[in-house]
Amino acid sequence: MIHFPTTGLRTSGAPSALFQSVWIAAGFILCSLVADQSWGADWLYPRGDAAASGATASQLPAELKVAWEYKADEAIETTPVVSRDQVYTADVMGTVYALSRQDGTLVWKKSFDTGFLAAPIVADQQLIIGDIEGNVYALAIADGTQRWTQTTAGEISGAAALYKDNVLVASQDGKLYCFAAADGKPQWTYEADDQIRCSPTVAGQLTFLGGCDAKLHVVDLETGKAVGEPLPLAGPTGSTPAIQGDFAVVPVMDGSVFGFDWKANQQRWRYEDMEQSQEYRSSAAIAGNVAVVSSQRKHVDAIDLTTGKRIWRHTLKRRADASPVIAGDDVWVPATDGRLLRLSLADGTERWVFEIRGGFAAGVAVTDTELFVADDNGIVRCFR
Repeated sequence: MIHFPTTGLRTSGAPSALFQSVWIAAGFILCSLVADQSWGADWLYPRGDAAASGATASQLPAELKVAWEYKADEAIETTPVVSRDQVYTADVMGTVYALSRQDGTLVWKKSFDTGFLAAPIVADQQLIIGDIEGNVYALAIADGTQRWTQTTAGEISGAAALYKDNVLVASQDGKLYCFAAADGKPQWTYEADDQIRCSPTVAGQLTFLGGCDAKLHVVDLETGKAVGEPLPLAGPTGSTPAIQGDFAVVPVMDGSVFGFDWKANQQRWRYEDMEQSQEYRSSAAIAGNVAVVSSQRKHVDAIDLTTGKRIWRHTLKRRADASPVIAGDDVWVPATDGRLLRLSLADGTERWVFEIRGGFAAGVAVTDTELFVADDNGIVRCFR
């Protein structure tokens, strides 16, 4: 309860209309301030930001406990996104969920005929999400009302992105679509030579796309045209490029991780494990002078951004399909064996682990004091 000071106020008898108005207005303002201060940082994209850095400066407390759990109807393979007082996710059979950030109770859910492997993003008052049949939906975050829909000709595997008043959606039909966020009206289309399975990464007025055509495409978001020739990747990729400053990091399926100076349009280094060939299907996390990647061979590697050399390696019991996240001086890795690991960014040592029956296929969302993650049993958890 909020108490208002009465010193110097005349309180005997019936309060005046002016006094009542001031009282009500003050109460409204203070209650609004309390509501606004209830939540810390949001996590609006599955990789944390439009640059797909997979990183945040937020340092979670040393001690974390499960604050709440919510059981969805089906398995979830998408990273939750968080905006103000709600958490959003979608399952593999086609239901989108909005949950209370405070206690995990269901706020609303909306079901479709096809499933979701791509995570949603929050775009102002809308939730944007694409399904496995190539449909793109814009839903009102308040109640799930469908605002508009568009279609592509292939599965949508990666989350959308925002640029100004537009929504960017990559499809396995090999095209990048630009739609108006307000009504879904097509703005332009860019076409690659093969499937695009990643999310579009935004830096300035450019977007970056790793393709199954073994190229890193750079597209001007004002015109929808390519900027120069695509950079060679020596292999196909479904990983979303991670951007920090002038640097882009892209893992490819054939076992390499590339570091590019995207402003100079040049490759800076190529990391490969010469002893054991790796396979990368997830995206990198990038912060400071370090990029962290996880491979299908159960390895989590930290790479020096300057040299392209490995700093440390942590070997998991089973592979991690989800992309790692850097939060402060921690690296968070959800693995398919049902272990959620907290590693030291400095040396890769294990700091904390949480285990479930089942496995994790999706990454974590990290705010100032919370971590959210969903598993293949359809359980969404909030740690505080």
